Amino acid sequence: MSLKDLRGSCAIVGAATYGCGESPGFTDMELLARAAHAAVADAGLKMSDIDGLATASVSATMWPMPVIEHLGLNPRFINGTMLGGSSFIAHLLPAMLALQSGQCNAVLVAYGSVQRTATFGRKEMAPARRLLDPQPYEHPYEPLLPASAYALAASRHMHEFGTTREQMADVAVAARAWARLNPEAFMRDPLTREDVLKSRMVSDPLTVRDCCLVTDGAGAFVLTRADRARDLPKKPVYVLGNATAVWNRQVSSMHDLTVTSAKQSGAEAFAMAGMAPKDIDVVELYDAFTINTILFLEDLGFCAKGEGGAFVANGNIAPGGKLPVNTNGGGLSCTHPGMYGIFALIEAVRQLRGEGGERQVNGAKTAIAHGNGGTLSSQSTAILGTAEAL
Repeated sequence: MSLKDLRGSCAIVGAATYGCGESPGFTDMELLARAAHAAVADAGLKMSDIDGLATASVSATMWPMPVIEHLGLNPRFINGTMLGGSSFIAHLLPAMLALQSGQCNAVLVAYGSVQRTATFGRKEMAPARRLLDPQPYEHPYEPLLPASAYALAASRHMHEFGTTREQMADVAVAARAWARLNPEAFMRDPLTREDVLKSRMVSDPLTVRDCCLVTDGAGAFVLTRADRARDLPKKPVYVLGNATAVWNRQVSSMHDLTVTSAKQSGAEAFAMAGMAPKDIDVVELYDAFTINTILFLEDLGFCAKGEGGAFVANGNIAPGGKLPVNTNGGGLSCTHPGMYGIFALIEAVRQLRGEGGERQVNGAKTAIAHGNGGTLSSQSTAILGTAEAL
């Protein structure tokens, strides 16, 4: 069996989010469970039908086990691979292989975090994360991670290609314009280019509005074989391609600060799908910082390297622009509970099912969902499509 044989063999049949924004009084597990039950119900299934699980958490190295216990599962397929924010998109291909082999019949992918309202605050989490994730060449200098890592990439892109602060600000403005059409988005106030440029500097050249939100939230989706998906109540969203690539952990180990391993994951996902960027109707990218959107549009092939700044400028990726990007508002304006990748994929599913409400992209049949983990470290790309795209 080749990867191309897996194209369209499995479909996402249920998806849900829960508690995005502020959810005081909840734990990570409680939010995950709410989203998981909602996604299973959305698929027209019961939790007893779930015999595969993929999940990951920043705060627990053995996270799949308490999730299994809490949800009352007995899965024959378990995946706890932790690659940061790209994990839940990276979980697709192993789940597809497990489904096609007959190891399991329905895989639940789920995530939950109360990063915003947790009593164990961000100040205390920073040293704890340094112990869990040692980076010997960077931590001794106490950089403001992750912001300083992305600021380094932004500065290099500006130096090498003439990308401007105004162009990066336009990424945030476009995300906010989409968020204003999304009742689930955490930040829906008007935002202008000037607002972004004048906001508090976090790590030069990135201001606070160039940086993603810190929210609570949970997301989950259910994957089955395509033949079963056709008998379930919701419109199936088929996985046409998926690939993951890692070239580095530390940003200081990148060979080129303007090129990420999305160049590899994107090319491999498109090859599996037999498609190209021109075939994609909706683009959902992990926008932890405004520079991410520019880098990933380039590395995934939507524009040439160095042209991302001009590509995103002046509303080109906003509602009514030439390419719909981050239609829920992204991590910049919708939600970002520690790891965002699952929310990019869920928004792609909603768009392909025609559930976008005011932000719906008319006639969307194909979508790309791209996840990023660490500091431009892990990259995972999924190409999704409706039955018309098979």
